[in-house]
Amino acid sequence: MDRIYLDYAAAAPLDPRVLAKMMPYLTTEYGNPSSLHFWGQQARAAVQKAREQIAHCLDVNSSDIVFTSGGTEADNLAILGYLRANYPHGGHLITTAVEHQAVLNTFHSLSEYGYDVTVLPVDAVGRICPEDVEAALRDDTVLVSVMYANNETGTIQPIKEIGEITYAKDIAFHVDAVQAFGYLPVFPGKEHIDLLSVCSHKIYGPKGMGALYIRRGIKVASEAHGGPQEHNLRAGTENVAGIVGLGAAAAVLEIERQERYDNAAVLKKYMYRHLIAANNNFRLNGTMEHALPNILDFSIAGIDNAILLIALDMQGIAVSAGSACEAGAVEPSHVLQAMKIADAWAKGSIRVSFGTGNNIEQIKSVVTAIKQTVDDIMRKEKICE
Repeated sequence: MDRIYLDYAAAAPLDPRVLAKMMPYLTTEYGNPSSLHFWGQQARAAVQKAREQIAHCLDVNSSDIVFTSGGTEADNLAILGYLRANYPHGGHLITTAVEHQAVLNTFHSLSEYGYDVTVLPVDAVGRICPEDVEAALRDDTVLVSVMYANNETGTIQPIKEIGEITYAKDIAFHVDAVQAFGYLPVFPGKEHIDLLSVCSHKIYGPKGMGALYIRRGIKVASEAHGGPQEHNLRAGTENVAGIVGLGAAAAVLEIERQERYDNAAVLKKYMYRHLIAANNNFRLNGTMEHALPNILDFSIAGIDNAILLIALDMQGIAVSAGSACEAGAVEPSHVLQAMKIADAWAKGSIRVSFGTGNNIEQIKSVVTAIKQTVDDIMRKEKICE
């Protein structure tokens, strides 16, 4: 069976070029970056190079980058660390109803500790209105957090416009750019972003690595107590191989981002035209206009997505039912609920996410397989009625 992987938004494979850069630090270059001897200084130089690679990709200073264990930790360090350093006694926070659970659950926790949280609604395609952000601001608003692009629908938010609003009011602005980073030029300095989270395994780097950009002048308090690593913000010996991998992945991304964007866009448009737009039983969740080129989320009327996922997997086709972080959830996606998509549609939602290992011939065969599988499922259900 020739398997076809279409879940790149959950995890992309490790690029062999990235692995090659990591290998010395998994084998012969085993020094601790805090050590003063030759091996330690080799490791420290490797960490610094990776920091510079990430910074160059974001067009920021390398001293503004803090390495984390992934996007979730970066989100938590940004939100909790900022509030702990600046507003330990509460205040007003703003986020949206379609954020990743790493942000939503953090804000929910903060609401239990005295913070007043406003969760803004989105429109039918999952976009937030900048005017809604401005209208929600109060004298005691201390932080706004909006994701750059949604991990389920790929919908891109008007980040620059929101950043201009928060900048004018001198309110901290955090952005989860985990999905967007691999396909869009993300420049926090030009978009008035104060805190920005990225992650490695979405850009063909190793799992378990991420980074947080902290604008110079923004105070963030550490969540872990110990040594002075990562500008005193993340105690503990650095994961040198992982850091090197993230840096190498960012360096490759900077060269290949447009090519990846263009290739994914071709595949997405083909699937949309030949599967979704061509069938009344299918509906797009989100928008084709303001969306990442690699994510296509759609629903099928009368279909349980778990049944379809299993049937496709048995044919060697890997897709998902939305966020990998919500796998196994009984309720429909909170993102689709926020978009006010009826449960009958939401329970039949599928996310297809493209990557460098896909080509048009694969997508043609997947479109055929989905159509046939849906027909088979519907026919069996009618027989059982």
